[in-house]
Amino acid sequence: MRRIARSLCLLATCLLPLLSLADKQTVCTITINSADEKEAFRRSLPADKYQFVELVEKGRKDWLQSSCEAKVSCDILVISGHHGEGNVFFSDSLTRNEYLPVEELERVSCSGSCPMFEHLKEVYLFGCNTMNSTAQHTISGEIARSYSREGKSADEAARLARLLGQQRGESSRDRMRLLFKDVPVIYGFSGVAPLGQTAGPLLSRYFQGAGSSEIGKGRASGGLLRQFSSHNLVAASGIRDGDPLQPLRQDVCKFADDRMSPADRVTAVHAMLKRPTAESRLLLDRIEELTDTLTASVRKQPEVAKALDAVVADTAARDRYLAFARDADEPVTRARMIDVAHDFGWLSTGQRKTELVAMLGDVMARKEVAAPEVDLACTLNKSGELNGALDAQAGKSDAAGHSALLACLGNREARERVLARLASPADADVRIAQAYLRHRPLQEATELRGMTQAIARMSAPDAQTRALDVLARHYLSDRETVDTLRQLFAKTRSAPVQNAIAGVLIRADKKSVEAGELLRTLKENRVKTSPGDNMVDALIHRLQESS
Repeated sequence: MRRIARSLCLLATCLLPLLSLADKQTVCTITINSADEKEAFRRSLPADKYQFVELVEKGRKDWLQSSCEAKVSCDILVISGHHGEGNVFFSDSLTRNEYLPVEELERVSCSGSCPMFEHLKEVYLFGCNTMNSTAQHTISGEIARSYSREGKSADEAARLARLLGQQRGESSRDRMRLLFKDVPVIYGFSGVAPLGQTAGPLLSRYFQGAGSSEIGKGRASGGLLRQFSSHNLVAASGIRDGDPLQPLRQDVCKFADDRMSPADRVTAVHAMLKRPTAESRLLLDRIEELTDTLTASVRKQPEVAKALDAVVADTAARDRYLAFARDADEPVTRARMIDVAHDFGWLSTGQRKTELVAMLGDVMARKEVAAPEVDLACTLNKSGELNGALDAQAGKSDAAGHSALLACLGNREARERVLARLASPADADVRIAQAYLRHRPLQEATELRGMTQAIARMSAPDAQTRALDVLARHYLSDRETVDTLRQLFAKTRSAPVQNAIAGVLIRADKKSVEAGELLRTLKENRVKTSPGDNMVDALIHRLQESS
């Protein structure tokens, strides 16, 4: 009996450290930017109850996947990083290359092959707007009109559109609730978040009062919310089965689950396209990403080819989809949907061109054409396949926007009109010309010379500065053009104009610049500004070095 008792005692002694370790909660940290928040947790949580694991491995791009493969399981997750447009956590430090797209978190959440988030009790998101409830997808009039085409009354169509916005608007808050499914507490900021140097001390003060008593319990802490009450901290829970957002998560995971084959994804998207088009419209970003992966070799795979054939054969879905596209409020949405229809085989190359020309024709028929439509037209006609498509409408309007759209489609006369508008006193005209010249820059020395002379004659400093900013994107090698700008520098009393001129000349061909003469002009005529903070100083420094 003594021998058995002694053995049991030894066994208990050996198991005690393991049991103690098992009682510990794992705090996983993803430190993209500031470490202040992580260190506040580390200093305040007792080491005998909490162990810390930093998931980011400096210099390794697949650090999240590495953590999955290491079977890291987290009880608490702390993510620190700037969070902005594009749904990505990033750093403001030039020495840090780490970043974390929300799409990567979705992949981990949906794939079921990573134990990292299976036992999460709490998530802390230290980034701006991580829990902002503003929908990222705007529910425009086209949504309600699509329901009306399907036979719904005006009131019912409007109600369905509002409901769709609530369930599929994909606010940042909804997106975090989707990817942290079943997590009891998710903390984040509904607006601007405090920087780490502020958040760290706030956390420390919270821990001084509450200690670790509320951490890892899976319950929202009123004390923590009060501590950050002036910084928009809010708490929510991850979605559970039966949540109104559950159908959206199911759709999102069809794109994110890395266990699905390309054929499975195509089949899943086909099922989405069978529903009211309003739903698939709100998934357009993800559908585009899927079609981008369907390379020629992937399309030749038998199962993928079979799935795509099923899409092509679904004429009912095709007709609904194209009717929605043609009625889209924004031309860019219509163009994107046309390209997706082409990618799925619903439109041949010739039919795609016909649809795009019809869309641009509708834009031309508008009273006003703005810079975004000009940008779209030039982008669509990058290869020149749409050249001359709307020449029949060339005489209907010589307004800047209409002329720029025609110029994007290869019309020479329209191009001349647009170039003349770069020197216009009207701000809107200059912006239109800017949009056009970003895609179709000046090529010939005579064009650059004439344009520079026209800009030099402008009398409105603000418009002149913007026109010079456009000119700065061009490489000047003509001495007469450079001298025109030198004379303008001596003449103008506008500091922004002088700064813009320097921005053009600093990029010019050195052979076209008479360094000594230009240096004298700059020193004798510069408008007094704060030293060392503008392009004039940079140009003077360069000229002095070269001489």
